[in-house]
Amino acid sequence: MARTHDHPGEQAAADPIKLLAIRETPLSVDEVFQAVGDDASGGTTLFVGTVRNHDGGADVDALGYSCHPTAEAEMRRVAEKVVADYPVRALAAVHRVGDLRIGDIAVVVAVSCPHRGEAFEACRKLIDDLKHEVPIWKHQTFSDGTEEWVGAC
Repeated sequence: MARTHDHPGEQAAADPIKLLAIRETPLSVDEVFQAVGDDASGGTTLFVGTVRNHDGGADVDALGYSCHPTAEAEMRRVAEKVVADYPVRALAAVHRVGDLRIGDIAVVVAVSCPHRGEAFEACRKLIDDLKHEVPIWKHQTFSDGTEEWVGAC
């Protein structure tokens, strides 16, 4: 018997954006994962971005994130684009601002879709567009005393 793809679970959910936030407090992977739980999803992809101790061949000693007041609205715009392009059942994204230490979680995004391939593609699109389009800036201080600002916009 051939499978049809007209089951409601194969379609995007009516309101798939479950959690979007920019926070000054530590992020919870569990919170984001629970936000995208969906019985019709066969695939959930979760990405966790952490602060590393190096960048561009230099040792990083300190890092801080700051954002423009429109950052959350821009995050929603990016999420809505992903939802429009993929059969997303549930989506969540949180980003940290403030001073972070090496190993701290800086960003967590997750997407649930009917199938794993769609979930991987949608999650990749979400994190890539978030990093390139949302006005969040990273200030790095290197062990040699130099510093650098890196940002989306």
